[in-house]
Amino acid sequence: MPDLWDPHGSLRRALWIGGAQWSGKTTVSELVAQKYGLTAYHYDYHDARGHQDRRIARRVALGEPVADPTPDQVWSDRAPAEMAAETLAGFPVRFEWALDDLRALFTGRPAIAEGWGLRPELVAPLLDSLRRMVVLVPTEEFRQHQVRTLPRAGTLNAPVSDPARAQANRLARDRLIADDAVRNARRLGIRVIEVDGTRDAAAVAAEVAEHFAPHLGAAMAA
Repeated sequence: MPDLWDPHGSLRRALWIGGAQWSGKTTVSELVAQKYGLTAYHYDYHDARGHQDRRIARRVALGEPVADPTPDQVWSDRAPAEMAAETLAGFPVRFEWALDDLRALFTGRPAIAEGWGLRPELVAPLLDSLRRMVVLVPTEEFRQHQVRTLPRAGTLNAPVSDPARAQANRLARDRLIADDAVRNARRLGIRVIEVDGTRDAAAVAAEVAEHFAPHLGAAMAA
């Protein structure tokens, strides 16, 4: 990583949790952060809120429409494969915005960054060790459990003309994006942990912490 711009060393020391929607990344990251005194960075929160101005500015620079697409344009009018391809194509730009957020951090211990946009192929060039990253993905059974029990997973909170079609498209898109994360992680030698619901979040967090152990240092021994 000799050419990496990292003014406070936060990128070099970061720990990364990537993977699929509804696999427990946020909960696991917070449990690990709380136990070992780390700073947690939640990609989804920044991407959906703090990065919106950047998103609009980029559209202006590219001569694209400034307004967000309508909910039907996002969720109903295209096939899941097209939706997934567009999302994957947009992740590199969104990743650079996340890196800018992380560059501004200085923490005594590593930051732990989690989110579906922290893709293995994007994070890998930053790593001095593959044990700085893990990818969490739900089994299909656990994904269906999350859809049944998590309101934000089971209901698309958007004014679409055909909610059932939009939700089906969303879930199919998410499966394709999850499969892509797994393929890239395994190609790069990054660990994949399948979450099947047989263990609670604390047990998954303990496994993730053990994977990160060489980089938790004194915090792990405390």
